[in-house]
Amino acid sequence: MFRLKLWAFGWKTTDIEHHFCHVISKSSDILSTAGYDSIIQHLNNGRKNCKEFEDFLKERASIEEKYGKDLLNLSRKKPCGQLEINTLKQALEVFKKQVDSVAQCHIQLAQTLRDEARKMEEFREKQKLQRKKTELIMDAAHKQRSLQFKKTMDAKKTYVQKCRDKDEAEQAVHRSANVVNPRQQEKLFVKLATSKTAVEDSDKAYMMHINTLDKVREDWQIEHIKACEMFEAQECERINFFRNALWLHMNQLSQQCVTSDEMYEEVRKSLEACSIEKDIEYFVNQQKTGQTPPARIVYENFYCPQKNTAPQGKAPGPNLPRRGPLPVPKSLPDNPDYSLIDNYSLIYQ
Repeated sequence: MFRLKLWAFGWKTTDIEHHFCHVISKSSDILSTAGYDSIIQHLNNGRKNCKEFEDFLKERASIEEKYGKDLLNLSRKKPCGQLEINTLKQALEVFKKQVDSVAQCHIQLAQTLRDEARKMEEFREKQKLQRKKTELIMDAAHKQRSLQFKKTMDAKKTYVQKCRDKDEAEQAVHRSANVVNPRQQEKLFVKLATSKTAVEDSDKAYMMHINTLDKVREDWQIEHIKACEMFEAQECERINFFRNALWLHMNQLSQQCVTSDEMYEEVRKSLEACSIEKDIEYFVNQQKTGQTPPARIVYENFYCPQKNTAPQGKAPGPNLPRRGPLPVPKSLPDNPDYSLIDNYSLIYQ
């Protein structure tokens, strides 16, 4: 029924054939409102669909807001590696900051969704007011049509009855042609004349109501065509608005994912700057207690004290380093959970 051309972000309404009138004109019953009722029901269903999407946006906004606030509380109140040092500590600080920013984005998205829900509500109310005027006109046309149809049928019934009365009067006159009572014949002729006058009057009234009904029917048809054009234009506008609102909603969700990933990328960059060797060396420099290990404890005989050549607390011999150089960490091909900073690769592909 519809020929639609979908452009980048809207409908070209000039390409839509007007067929709402066909829904109404299919019925030959002058009192039938089946087509009109079908269109009104369709418009009400469309309004209900918009209301459902509006409620969906509001509920999604509540979910986003709750998630954002929960994530914000998690970021600000829950400790996460607070005892880490040096480069990894810096990466964790970036991590907490970006999680906080992601939470703020979800809260902002919640407000955006509420704004979109409000726009949908305003659109529904605008169309409701536009329809109300047309529906009032159509209700009045239907009422006037039904009332005039009833008057016409009553006039027809009266006309038919008067015709039958005239026919009976004529038959009575014919039957009384051989009756010698002139007074009785005079009464029959008066009744016949009266019935003829009644037939003429009822015929005029019947024709007048027929003409009035035809005029009411023409006015009704004109109003129906106007209503159908208005309803169809309104439905095209509703479908276009609904489609664009859904499209925009998808863009908002996609943008949220892109923004979150950009923030998470900052965390990944800070992790790339981590140095295992620097963190170990930093810890050693901060916590070291000396360059040499404590001297060995010698045995001292209580009964035969001997002088020690080396004082306690000093290790004999040359000063040897406590430990050798740090080993260079290497990636283990069989362990996907381990990766080097200088050869960084994402574990989760």
